Amino acid sequence: MLLVLGRRVSLSFVKRVNPQDPVLFSKPILLNFRTNIFRVIHSSTVFASVTRSNYTDTMPERRPFVRLPTDVYPVNYGLSLKPDLIDFTFEGKLEAIVEVTLATNQIVMNCADIDIITASFVPEGAEEINATGFNYQNEDEKVTLSFPSALQKGSGTLKIDFVGELNDKMKGFYRSKYANPSGEIRYAAVTQFEATDARRAFPCWDEPAIKATFDISLIVPKDRVALSNMNVLDRKPYPEDDSLVEVKFATTPIMSTYLVAFVIGEYDFVEAQSSDGVTVRVYTPTGKAEQGKFALEVAVKTLPFYKDYFSVPYPLPKIDLIAIADFAAGAMENWGLVTYRETALLIDPRNSCSSSRQWVALVVGHELAHQWFGNLVTMEWWTHLWLNEGFASWIEYLCVDHCFPEYDIWTQFVSADYTRALDLDALDNSHPIEVNVGHPSEVDEIFDAISYSKGASVIRMLHNYIGDEDFRKGMHSYLLKFQHKNAATEDLWDCLEQASGKPIAQVMSSWTKQMGFPIIVVNQEQQGDDRILKISQKKFCASGPHEGEDCPNWMVPVSICTSEDPGCTKLKVLLDSPETTITINNVSPDQWVKINPGTVGFYRIQYSSAMLESLLPGVRDLTLLPVDRLGLQNDLFSLLHKQADMQEEKNRIERVLGAISAPDLIQKVLTFALSVTSLAVISDLHNVCCHEDVKDETNAARELPLHCSVGLPFYAVVS
Repeated sequence: MLLVLGRRVSLSFVKRVNPQDPVLFSKPILLNFRTNIFRVIHSSTVFASVTRSNYTDTMPERRPFVRLPTDVYPVNYGLSLKPDLIDFTFEGKLEAIVEVTLATNQIVMNCADIDIITASFVPEGAEEINATGFNYQNEDEKVTLSFPSALQKGSGTLKIDFVGELNDKMKGFYRSKYANPSGEIRYAAVTQFEATDARRAFPCWDEPAIKATFDISLIVPKDRVALSNMNVLDRKPYPEDDSLVEVKFATTPIMSTYLVAFVIGEYDFVEAQSSDGVTVRVYTPTGKAEQGKFALEVAVKTLPFYKDYFSVPYPLPKIDLIAIADFAAGAMENWGLVTYRETALLIDPRNSCSSSRQWVALVVGHELAHQWFGNLVTMEWWTHLWLNEGFASWIEYLCVDHCFPEYDIWTQFVSADYTRALDLDALDNSHPIEVNVGHPSEVDEIFDAISYSKGASVIRMLHNYIGDEDFRKGMHSYLLKFQHKNAATEDLWDCLEQASGKPIAQVMSSWTKQMGFPIIVVNQEQQGDDRILKISQKKFCASGPHEGEDCPNWMVPVSICTSEDPGCTKLKVLLDSPETTITINNVSPDQWVKINPGTVGFYRIQYSSAMLESLLPGVRDLTLLPVDRLGLQNDLFSLLHKQADMQEEKNRIERVLGAISAPDLIQKVLTFALSVTSLAVISDLHNVCCHEDVKDETNAARELPLHCSVGLPFYAVVS
């Protein structure tokens, strides 16, 4: 799933419900908001407001979270749903083939905002046993089905009839409001199940490790499009109502509940086939099919890329990409039916700018990567979700770079994800990438730019450290070993370690299990034809030098290039101690040495004055690549407020920025940067360009060619 980080998405505040069946509201449904609670009273639409002042100051202690018992687990869900797009309710029938591993007289499942009407269990070859009671544990979003006698070990069929609500929360099975081409307001029924909202659509074992196959049928108005994860097997009139049709879909592969999806609404589509025979459709609002063509082009290019990269074919016969009018996230990787916010999928060929195309390409690349990494192999628990998202946030750039090399997308990665992650992770209130998750509600608390952008950055560093060939071998081994199963982060490290022969688990744990990152301090000395580098590491903190005896260390993959070939790494070392000395052979005194070519390593660099001086010719003649000039500039600004001698640091930065052909603009930017001490403000040149001192220089900045500046911000933030 791609979250829209840094944006708040407002939800509908008041729930409107017109219950037709009193069974639907046989138990109260509480909707918690910041200042009010609205209670839906049984068989009527009565709202009672309770302000915050009604609460006591002490909230009851939350019970410890307990995962579902393992004495009964699903093998196949036979699911039929009949949504009502007028009253915003739905009826459902579940016939799940389950396996009883330990005799029990109860079945515990996840269930939220659903009323069970009847439930029974049919042991294989035996008589049906009706449930005698349903005990809802609302806080835990569970229901316990009680039976009069013990269910014996073996297979059986669990049958449940239930009803629910097409809610307006943009989670679970919900309604999405849109206007058709004539301006008439209509509603679609759509899903968003990650992380734990499949339980709002049907009773289920809603944990990622409890996988099963799904046979889904939807009973829908005959003038609506009905979609699910798999291709349509049959569409026939519904015998009880000639305005409805029943749409049956093929059986899914073994998959987690959070990846199930269905959509009912009015849509147009464009269609193509990928080179490996997968049918690709992009569904758009009615009348906007033209706006789906670019996303279709991206998807058709992307699927073969991932097939070749992973050496594993896409396992479904089709994939649909659909734009949803009301959608809280950026996109969601439901297997075979990927849902998107409209702005993340649709491109108006006449009016959309190039940055919108790049955004759509990246989001499509992100979600299609999940079809393998996340869907085919799924994390065992939400603790490992950072890897799912961090990996997709890295490989989306690799994919777009392959499909659209003209975008120079890796430079944009450094400008956006990498630099942003460094800025945030330098703060004292950062957190490790990998945080242990107990209750699934904790997932939202840790999913921020650290999980996505830093996660992507350390995966990129890992890929560079291993090398592309061994990385691909390890990925292929991982996907084959765990396909249709679940895995933990350590399982991937093991496969990459076997493919590369390098200490991957040890290296990566230093980056994922502790917050922050190092600053690499570099000094050099010439000895004959050799260059001697003394390199040390210490924790980088935005608030100032790290205090305390226990200074964390990282296992840092360090790459080095020289002016002989700035685009090629001359030497790679693993800095696994506080400091080390490195000898680079055959480097003449007039050659410069650059640490971290490509700005791939997730760390800051502080060069000695002599080393920095030697890099200036590479800045002036542009032999230092744009992404390296950008990295150099960002490191200098991030170090600015740490220096005791501000004038000396000002002189250092002026020398590096001297290659830019807009001295007045640079002087004003520099003056502003020296006047503040906030790392976030210094690094974020969006703020600089909005400052009073430089706002009149915007036009001058527009005139700067990309490759004339030290790095992107002076150009990109005003483009």
